[in-house]
Amino acid sequence: MSPDTGHPPPPGIRFAGIGDEAAPALGEQIRAHQELGWSAIELRNIDGTSLADLDDAAFDRAAAALREADLEVVCVDSRIANWARPITGDFALDLTELERLAPRCAALGTRYIRVMSYPDDPEGGLDEEEWGRRVRHRMKQLAERAEDAGVVLLHENCAGWAGSDAARARRLLEEVDSPALRLVFDTGNGLAYGYEAYDMLTGLLPWVEHVQIKDARREAGAAGEGGEIVYTLPGDGVCRVADCLRLVLDNGYTGFWSIEPHLFVRPHEGRADAAPDGVAQFVRYGRQLEALAAGLTAAAPAPTH
Repeated sequence: MSPDTGHPPPPGIRFAGIGDEAAPALGEQIRAHQELGWSAIELRNIDGTSLADLDDAAFDRAAAALREADLEVVCVDSRIANWARPITGDFALDLTELERLAPRCAALGTRYIRVMSYPDDPEGGLDEEEWGRRVRHRMKQLAERAEDAGVVLLHENCAGWAGSDAARARRLLEEVDSPALRLVFDTGNGLAYGYEAYDMLTGLLPWVEHVQIKDARREAGAAGEGGEIVYTLPGDGVCRVADCLRLVLDNGYTGFWSIEPHLFVRPHEGRADAAPDGVAQFVRYGRQLEALAAGLTAAAPAPTH
């Protein structure tokens, strides 16, 4: 139970957060989780540097700080196949990042690495069939190496060939056919990528091994047109966060719910610096997730519409 809240997570669930959404410095990331009373963290960047790019001394210092704080690392968010690496890009970047991250995951005590599934060529040079074929070929190679290294790649419903379509995600999983490829589901990505997250989740439940929490709404644009996406506290947007969480509970999910507020930090938009009160805002976000989770029961049926 987190201090000062009285809201324990549902049975089988633990809370965590993507640390650099609170602050660039690891010390502040740790402090945000300690203020929440949470014992786990998800890692992406430290001082603006991806975990794979830290030199050995910097990584060793980070691992020691996490051990001293008694914070468990639940997942490492890589750049493998992400929004900045199209399918026509250099595959060696991803192979090298996986090779570097695998032993670091072992040192941190986690087996999960977040990946995506490659955007199309920025010039639109590939048809859908060829794009998908190349994605599945690369992901199979990555999964084979991940399995050999004892880590699991978690594909996110975000950028890439399989990011916004449940049928494509299932095809990716079935054709790669590896225990080293599973899914992380982000509740808030649908609005930005043009799909209903809850509907997509219903088709992917057996493969979901990690859940990230964000929420959003779209401001009205000129003449009633769709406007800018605004990220909100969980439950204050239109992404049906509570419905998604109830759905995974009703289907036996146990594991982490990890916050990714996106209130200030959005790497895909080039926004990587937290606000001056980023830790306080991160804690506020976590408290609202705790309150939202307290209203959920695994026995309650999830809505079907």
